[in-house]
Amino acid sequence: MTKRNTFIRSLHDIGLAAWFGGALMGAVGLNGATAAATPSSERLRLSSLGWSRWAPLQLAAIAVHGVGGVGLIASNKGRLLVQPESRANTVVKIVVTALAGASTLYSGILGKTIHDHQDEPTDGVTEPSPESSDALSTAQDRQRILQWITPALTLVMIVLAAQQGEQQRPIKGLLKSAVKKLR
Repeated sequence: MTKRNTFIRSLHDIGLAAWFGGALMGAVGLNGATAAATPSSERLRLSSLGWSRWAPLQLAAIAVHGVGGVGLIASNKGRLLVQPESRANTVVKIVVTALAGASTLYSGILGKTIHDHQDEPTDGVTEPSPESSDALSTAQDRQRILQWITPALTLVMIVLAAQQGEQQRPIKGLLKSAVKKLR
């Protein structure tokens, strides 16, 4: 017996794809392109504008992914009871998801600081100039590292999701008998 969870799985995967893709495109495309803007006084303003336009979609992507993730856990509870490797994967994925959420949130907080200092001189979006204030320099230094953390964590989540899909293949007899016991 196999149970399809196409809608829930789609929510999970589409939300995660948007989260990963938006974070990676922001670091490479948006921050990279606006770092070359001239005059240099436009760099932070343009980057802040782009990130503020993306933020509501990013939040929606994370929420959609979360709904899908909770739905998958609920619909696969029988399998999680009998497959220790699936339980371990799920626990690791929950931890990595929490870390990705925290890095996204902190990146947004740093982005707000950068936005608030957008009129200051800067060498790039995540590269302060010697004339930048301490608050801007600190935010940019942290953002320079953090902009890569979120895509890295969401990439790990994609790999863990693929592994979960592989683990969902029924083990002959074992999964079927475990599901019957739950009913």
